[in-house]
Amino acid sequence: MSVAHTVVTLLAAAMAGYSGTVVLTRADWIVKALTDYRVPRAWWNLLGAAKIAGAAGLLAGLFVPYVGLAAGIGLVVYFTGAAVTVARAHWYTHIPYPLVYAAPVVAALALT
Repeated sequence: MSVAHTVVTLLAAAMAGYSGTVVLTRADWIVKALTDYRVPRAWWNLLGAAKIAGAAGLLAGLFVPYVGLAAGIGLVVYFTGAAVTVARAHWYTHIPYPLVYAAPVVAALALT
């Protein structure tokens, strides 16, 4: 395991964990965004928990690589789905936001 892989994985986990925490704590700006994107309120806890679980999986992957691989794939699928959700809501200028969170996860997977 390289230093680059460790650093990028820690960054990806921190970003995914932050993103999940923001959803679970219902920060005003994320509530507005999720409402604008027409994400059902009943999904919010599950979505936040999925991001936090993905972050934990990335951290566990530093010790058990297959867990990190599974978590990374899950987060890439999650953030791709988020970009699709934003596009379906016709907020095209917001599409880069989920991709910014996906980028370090993709980089961590590439460095594996």
